Amino acid sequence: MVAEKQSIMTHLAALRNVLVICAAAIGIAFVLVFYLGIDWLMGAILAPIEARGIEIIYTAMSEALMTKMKVALVAAIVVASPVIVWQIWRFIKPALYPHEKKLFRVLFFIVLLLFLLGVAFCYGVVYMLAVDFFLIAGENLAVPMLSVDKYIGFLFGFVVPFGIAFELPVVLYMTTRMGWTNHQILASKRKFIILAVAVVAAILTPPDVVSQLLLAIPMLLLFEIGVLVARFVKPRERE
Repeated sequence: MVAEKQSIMTHLAALRNVLVICAAAIGIAFVLVFYLGIDWLMGAILAPIEARGIEIIYTAMSEALMTKMKVALVAAIVVASPVIVWQIWRFIKPALYPHEKKLFRVLFFIVLLLFLLGVAFCYGVVYMLAVDFFLIAGENLAVPMLSVDKYIGFLFGFVVPFGIAFELPVVLYMTTRMGWTNHQILASKRKFIILAVAVVAAILTPPDVVSQLLLAIPMLLLFEIGVLVARFVKPRERE
């Protein structure tokens, strides 16, 4: 019992160290980004909308500063991500078997690649189409003068869900590997999956039909890819 307690305390101490180092890395990255690169970063983010002749404004005294801090924090997490990943890896590595370590490395790079593909696909294709659609839809109604905070919120609300949604094949691989699903089950539940995707798209995206469809359609395609992957995955043998 005493040994068990000491083991738990050791793990908690190790976890605390991981959290402290990750927080410190994010804090240092935040200061560097905010003081050295925030103007360039804001310019790059606002360039697509300004290129369309839309004026960016702020409607509260603190809005511009708080928006810069929000963008700097997101950028800091990205900059500090190698440290965060390394700390997480060091924490969980002792609990993994050699074959699990190899699988974890492969899955990590696949997860990272899919997230970046989702973000790139969203920003390069879907997001610009959505921006043009909304500007055309409001053309004869009013003059667009976008609040910087709402614009950044709209951008993040679009890009991040796409990055997360692109992880669907990995999720289906894991559930199949664990023996919870297989390709027959997934195929038979397709109509329920379509409903679930519609609900998830409605939750993750801004509240409009276009945004929801632009997320739901790629998610359904990724589901079909996941079903194809599950066809070639064997469930893990249990003792």
